[in-house]
Amino acid sequence: MSGSDVLSQMEIDELLSAISTGVVSAEEMKIEQKQRKIKVYDFKRPDKFSKDQIRTLHMLHENFARLLNTYLSAHLRALVHINVASVDQLTYEEFIRSLPNPSVISVFTMRPLKGNVILEINPNIVFSIIDRLFGGPGLPPAKARALTDIEEAITKRVINKALESFQEAWKQVVTIEPRLEIIETNPQFTQIVPPSDMVVIITLQAKIGQAEGLINLCIPYFVLEPIMSKLTTTFWVSSAMAKQSLPEHISAIKRRLEKALIPVIVELGRVNITVQEMLELNVGDVLQLGTKVENELDVIIGQHEKFKCKPGLSKAKLAVQITEVISEGDDKDE
Repeated sequence: MSGSDVLSQMEIDELLSAISTGVVSAEEMKIEQKQRKIKVYDFKRPDKFSKDQIRTLHMLHENFARLLNTYLSAHLRALVHINVASVDQLTYEEFIRSLPNPSVISVFTMRPLKGNVILEINPNIVFSIIDRLFGGPGLPPAKARALTDIEEAITKRVINKALESFQEAWKQVVTIEPRLEIIETNPQFTQIVPPSDMVVIITLQAKIGQAEGLINLCIPYFVLEPIMSKLTTTFWVSSAMAKQSLPEHISAIKRRLEKALIPVIVELGRVNITVQEMLELNVGDVLQLGTKVENELDVIIGQHEKFKCKPGLSKAKLAVQITEVISEGDDKDE
């Protein structure tokens, strides 16, 4: 096994085989992990992202996972569950070695940011989506294979919709325009940065019906370098609060509220009767209300009394004239 933290698919298979055959036991691995107290630090690949920036990326992509979950649930009409599993920083070589072959690797841009980004989706998830869209139960094939031309066209449509959710999630930090460039199936043919360059990997755990798999976002450091100062929780929270209190946003909300339709009810009066009396009512019967002719009437907005008025006529139509504004309880009603 290599000394890196990320295992290739071959190393994972060898490890599982060793455990199943009894060559290595799970207890031995736990004991070895407890005994190892020293963490090796490689000065050739220093960490590029701080803990606060990693935390911000985690929160940001939680929004992306939620938006993607909503889109796929409605589009596939199936039970979908997507959540952020981890956010790590690795070398690009370690990330590529961890991907299965074949896989579904989408290369896209984040304009105006420079460079390319990778959205890698486990084939189980991709084929489950395709099967649902083609009217099937959403089961992936027994053996992984490359996409056909028709399947690739369908996958591109789904990925473009996913990038819209990606764009919406990133609005909290920076306005971007994601654009899909190409879809590859072999990780070795995907080289967006040199192997030793640092990248941040956002891993999403996805479950669609009976299919489970990972969705990986690989963003190189140099792509995010121009906006590193914005990748902090302090900037994100302050930016969100500033956007909420902008004068143009407040005026826009006021304009929309002014056009909203609300029910206005003028209450002529009330009377209490028994159920027996109600059952005996006939056409022509008269109910005497508690309101006198000279009394002012109540104008009710929603469920609250807001005005007093006098009844009358306006151009042969019934009308009321406001005589008093009731301001009590305004704060509570708001």
